[in-house]
Amino acid sequence: MDGTLLVFVYLLAVNIAGYQMMAVDKRRAIRHRRRIPERRLFLAAWLGGALGVLTGMYNQRHKTQHVTFTAGIPFILIVNIVVFGYLFVKIG
Repeated sequence: MDGTLLVFVYLLAVNIAGYQMMAVDKRRAIRHRRRIPERRLFLAAWLGGALGVLTGMYNQRHKTQHVTFTAGIPFILIVNIVVFGYLFVKIG
């Protein structure tokens, strides 16, 4: 498998997972069930899933009042773009 395709598939998977994590956490919050730790949500973002987490945040209207998320996730997204953009150029 081509390196660029491998990175693309990885990013797609981790962003889908990040979105799903936000959706599951929102559902659990509504039902007063055990939640996904914020640390794990941030880990998904740092691993390349910031766009999925950010999309899930606003689509699910979840954690949009938390400054750590409204400022932190967009910052991590910028870092993701720089790092993975560099990877695409290097592998490319």
